[in-house]
Amino acid sequence: MRIALIILGNLLMTSAYAFFTVPLKIINGGVTSFSLILSELTGLDTALIANGITVLFMLLCLLFLGKDYFLGSVLGGVSYMVSFSFFHSLDLCLIRQRPLAVVIAAVMVGAGYFLCLSQHSTGVSFDTLALILNRKNPKINVAAAMFVINTVVLLLGFLHYGPESVAYGLAFTAIQALTLDGLTKLWNQRQAKRRNPSGRQKPRVSHSL
Repeated sequence: MRIALIILGNLLMTSAYAFFTVPLKIINGGVTSFSLILSELTGLDTALIANGITVLFMLLCLLFLGKDYFLGSVLGGVSYMVSFSFFHSLDLCLIRQRPLAVVIAAVMVGAGYFLCLSQHSTGVSFDTLALILNRKNPKINVAAAMFVINTVVLLLGFLHYGPESVAYGLAFTAIQALTLDGLTKLWNQRQAKRRNPSGRQKPRVSHSL
C-alpha cells in the first residue's frame, strides 16, 4: 500500500506539471518551475534539469532525513523522473484556461505531496528542504516552509515570465499549501482516533500551516 500511494502521489504531481503548469508557463515555485526558469537561462531541457535536481534531493534525504525517508524518496524520485519525462514528452496541454488550470493542478500537487509525506516519503522537491528544517526545528511547519521557499522561486520567475505568471503562481502555491494542510490535518485526526478511540488526547498535527 505504501508503494502504491507514493507512486500515485508522484503521478498526480507530474501529470499536473506536465499537462498544466509547464505548457501554460505557470510558475508555481516547485522544482519543475525552478527547472523551467533554468531551462530558459541555459537552453537545457526542462525534464533533464528537473531529473538532476531530483537526484540531488534524494541525496539530501539520505544525509539529513534517514534511511526510511530515503528509501521512500528513492521510489518517489524514480517515479517522478520516469512519469514526468514521459508526460512531458507527450507535449500536451489539457486545459488552456489558466485560472481553471491553476486550481486543478494545485489541488493535484497538494494531494500528491500529502500522499508522499504521509508515507514517509518526500515529493523529492523543495518539500525535502522544508522537512530538513522541520527536523532541525520542529516548530517550523512544513507546509508554511514550503510556501516561503516556493514564493522565493516565484520571485525569481518574475524576471522571465512577468507579473501575470507570478500572480497565477502565487494563487497556485496558496491552493497547494491549503490542500496539503487540510489533508494532513484530516490524516492526523484519523490516526489519533485510531491510537486513542476514547479521545482523551488531542490529535497531533504536523506539517500544517
